[in-house]
Amino acid sequence: MHDPRNDKLAHIIVNHSLALQAGEKVLVQGNNPFTLPLMRAVIKAAKAVGAHPIYDMEDPVTLREWLKEANAETLELAAKIDRARMEQMDAYVGFTAPENALELSDVSSEAMSLYKEKYVKPVHFECRVPDTRWVVLRYPTPAMAQSAGMSTEAFEDWYYQVSTVDYRKMGKAMEPLKALMERTDKVRILGPGETDLSFSIKDIPVVPCAGEANLPDGEIYTAPVKDSVNGVIAYNTPSILYGFEFTDIKLRFENGKIVEATANDTDRINTVFDADEGARFVGEFAIGVNPYVDRPINNTLFDEKIRGSIHFTPGNSYDDAFNGNRSSLHWDIVLLQEEAHGGGEIWFDDVLIRKDGRFVLPELEALNPERLGG
Repeated sequence: MHDPRNDKLAHIIVNHSLALQAGEKVLVQGNNPFTLPLMRAVIKAAKAVGAHPIYDMEDPVTLREWLKEANAETLELAAKIDRARMEQMDAYVGFTAPENALELSDVSSEAMSLYKEKYVKPVHFECRVPDTRWVVLRYPTPAMAQSAGMSTEAFEDWYYQVSTVDYRKMGKAMEPLKALMERTDKVRILGPGETDLSFSIKDIPVVPCAGEANLPDGEIYTAPVKDSVNGVIAYNTPSILYGFEFTDIKLRFENGKIVEATANDTDRINTVFDADEGARFVGEFAIGVNPYVDRPINNTLFDEKIRGSIHFTPGNSYDDAFNGNRSSLHWDIVLLQEEAHGGGEIWFDDVLIRKDGRFVLPELEALNPERLGG
């Protein structure tokens, strides 16, 4: 059955997120049949502006089989083929519709690290991310609804609400925060669970995200000066990486490097951070502001946009906010700071800018939920 909400979302993707023009080539990629209604809507919207949509379908069950006992030669061949295709594209849309978020949980950490290094890094980090205009998003499924603790219908309503927020209004409201971050040197993050983290963002570019790359969107990011991070951060959301759900993640930093990492599987998380030299350094610091993303649903693309949150990301640094760190890893792990989640504070150069998830400076109050979502 046709859902007109897909047409609205496709219009945002094609005309706002990607700003597709006549003659441009866009790869539209889904990962299972759930994504087909929105894929079709995007293909239709792309053709309406005169663009050339190319489509592709993947699925995690086949990916699991492919990665079992993975070898470098196979992964390098696949990367060579898919990178050549990506190099032809002006834009990329990637849909995933999770059915079993733990489908890859029994693929070894070694195989997943090899996959990230030999396939994901050359195709996505070295080609798609820097060389195309791209947007990635999830499509609602019963499994996602279950993970969110919601009925399927209620989750679908929530999904379209958070994904089709007024991104132009959001972008305008972000301007004072961007200017403040560009003037800031020292950042301090405080919270429960021993969280007391200090670092510098001096002279690192600041990038507001208002619907141009991820949907749903609503974050503003930069990166810490690579060797400036010291202290402890105790994350309070679970995070699925390589098909495994990590919880109770706590990281201790000295001079930028993760020197101690614990979680529900401490050996496994340290294997992740041992993937390469850059995996133990941080590539991104971001503040979440989407007014309608009000709860974690164990899906990073949503959770990193939660109002009143931050994410502090071990691994690769984006080129547009580059701090010198390169890695096959880029792991957005979320810390919630609203009062309901234990509270917390953000300080810029010894000035409190957000407390318990609410911006306290007058010039930033337009980013609080009742203003941004009103």
